[in-house]
Amino acid sequence: MSEAPDPHPTGSETSPAIVAIPTYNERDNIETTVAAALTGCERIDILIVDDSSPDGTGDLADALAEAHERVHVLHRAEKQGLGAAYLAAFAWAAEHGYRTVVEMDADGSHDPSDLPRLLAALDAGADVAIGSRYIPGGAVRNWALHRLALSRAAGVFTRAMLGLRVKDVTAGYRAYRLDGLHKLQLDTVNSVGYCFQIDLTWRAVKAGFDIREVPIVFTERRAGASKMSGAITVEALWNVSRWGLAHRARQLRNAFRRGRIEG
Repeated sequence: MSEAPDPHPTGSETSPAIVAIPTYNERDNIETTVAAALTGCERIDILIVDDSSPDGTGDLADALAEAHERVHVLHRAEKQGLGAAYLAAFAWAAEHGYRTVVEMDADGSHDPSDLPRLLAALDAGADVAIGSRYIPGGAVRNWALHRLALSRAAGVFTRAMLGLRVKDVTAGYRAYRLDGLHKLQLDTVNSVGYCFQIDLTWRAVKAGFDIREVPIVFTERRAGASKMSGAITVEALWNVSRWGLAHRARQLRNAFRRGRIEG
């Protein structure tokens, strides 16, 4: 009798890998998303991070974990935001011996068939692989024009303020090597909403990480309500502005010091 194939091939630098899926009221989406991820990439396990969803998402997540040995659940006492959910997932993954963690939305907007390409980027030497909507080959489907314009404008503003070359700085579909995350001083991260993605991108750039963008097609959620809000937008605008002003001030001070030394 032949042995079952190892779901975590030892020849891969990214294995074992786990996909972290934060949830809050995603009962209509989570089952389909998990099934697609398990089928789309045999190399990964899944961690559902549920913030005590009142719609019963956590109970459904437990049922999925009971049915699939590759699915795990982390229950949190209350809704604390996307950033806190991912930080909890990073800690859980490190404690359980994973080498890679992938961030993925629960709502079906991220195509699990892209998982192998994200992991391949890390296998090829990247520290961070970002599923990018805004590089050749990437695209957005079924978004209203105003939402696409807001996303594009946020990217332009962020890149200008922080001097970033990453095209999709707010992307939520990305993979990290866990052995490098400790260099990002995660204990000082306090970004709550989607600004968390900008925060970690900025930290990764400053840490000298090899960041590679992989083109993906992002599709609007299948069901349920978007978690985007005015407060989340304000948080991102405020943080990027203060980080950018501090960054430019440091550049000016360094230029002044170099001028004095050369003079």
